[in-house]
Amino acid sequence: MTSATSGSLSVPSVSSGGNGQSLDELMLAMDVVDTLRHQEAVAEREIAQDGRDEGLKERLRRLYESQGLEVSDRILDEGIAALKESRFTYERTPAGLSRTLAGLWVRRGRVMAGIATLIVLFGMWSAYSSWITHSREQAAEAARIELTETLPANAKTAEEAAMAEARTKAAQDRVQQLYRDATLALARADAPAARVAVASLETLRQSLVQTYQLRIVTRQGERSGVFRIPDANTSARNYYLIVEAVTPDGELLSFPIRNEETNATTVVSRWGVRVSQATYEAVRDDKMDDGILQNNILATKPRGALKPVYEMPVSDGAITKW
Repeated sequence: MTSATSGSLSVPSVSSGGNGQSLDELMLAMDVVDTLRHQEAVAEREIAQDGRDEGLKERLRRLYESQGLEVSDRILDEGIAALKESRFTYERTPAGLSRTLAGLWVRRGRVMAGIATLIVLFGMWSAYSSWITHSREQAAEAARIELTETLPANAKTAEEAAMAEARTKAAQDRVQQLYRDATLALARADAPAARVAVASLETLRQSLVQTYQLRIVTRQGERSGVFRIPDANTSARNYYLIVEAVTPDGELLSFPIRNEETNATTVVSRWGVRVSQATYEAVRDDKMDDGILQNNILATKPRGALKPVYEMPVSDGAITKW
């Protein structure tokens, strides 16, 4: 296995005569070195005492003879000489640049994988940061264009279109009020409020264009009017005529109507308009005369007006259930 640190370990070279050693002698010499390495503590103790080389050599000889091997004195002497020269001592390379570079080279696979991972993560972070910055810049620019160009143009267009349809002073005043709301919102950079004002101008224009009649319901089996006894005053009666809004094309319209009895607003196509007792009885008498309500038009909403023009006296109040 490859070590993460570097160092040196000297292996004794086995010299030979002029003709060189045989393979058996070379193998024996290598075995002596290996044996000395595994018994280094004993060998060093013997060498530390002067004149004990012969004792160590004799110990090695007996070891090999017990294994049935005959080792020459020359090979044993070379092994002992190698031990004395500290050829078995591992010397760790001192800390420094060369050792650090060697360690990095040994671990180059993991190092490169780590560097690649860091590069990928840095690239992803850079891309994300760039996207966030770009998105914010785009949003800021879009908001600026909306406040300085789009909304002012839309508000002016909506105001002109609504004013072109306004044919009563009340309608014209309402158009001007909504346009002022839009310009004030733009002045304080309040885009949501400006959008609401522009939408209200468009809704107003559509309302001004509308024409319809509030007709009293006269279909057989359906009530044309009702009276209610309020809980707060059981001796009183409130009178209502049941109406529906009908366009010139015969289409029934629906409107949000606040029920004065419950204070809840509901979008309905039929509701009760509060009238005086005299108006209620006049309509009742008209219907009872021949079963047909001759005058069934309660009000007419002309084009350009905010509200219907009533042809009969009415009170401020309505119901959505009876």
